Amino acid sequence: MRARFLLSAAVAAGALLVVSQPALAAGPAIQITKIYYDSPGKDTRSNGSLNAEYVWIKNTSKSAVSVKGWTLADESNHRYVFPTLSIPAGKTITVRTGSGKSGTSTRYWGSGNYIWNNDKDTAYLRNASGKLVDSCSYNSTRADYKIC
Repeated sequence: MRARFLLSAAVAAGALLVVSQPALAAGPAIQITKIYYDSPGKDTRSNGSLNAEYVWIKNTSKSAVSVKGWTLADESNHRYVFPTLSIPAGKTITVRTGSGKSGTSTRYWGSGNYIWNNDKDTAYLRNASGKLVDSCSYNSTRADYKIC
């Protein structure tokens, strides 16, 4: 009887240990979720071709996040600086390489050249004080985009 009690106590204690373990740390609230680095067709540097190259940035939190002064950059330090802008909770914004009329869900880098290399590169997202918030790397010519 005593052995059965000790076994029950040990099982209960083990269950408590499992329950009391800390939860895994959550990732950043603002994340790079996709890089479309090789726009379809020939690289003609037309605005349409440049805009087919883009990065998705998502707010995974439950409230809007201001990204004013944040930067998106590649390994060569081509940098896009976000103006006054908040990303609503659960929403994604697209940063396109070429020119266009920026709004709340699409921003335009305004570059006349491609930003993202077609074979390998890294996207870095930093907050206004320069702290790295998220990054996403790719190293492939087999695909045109990377889901981060």
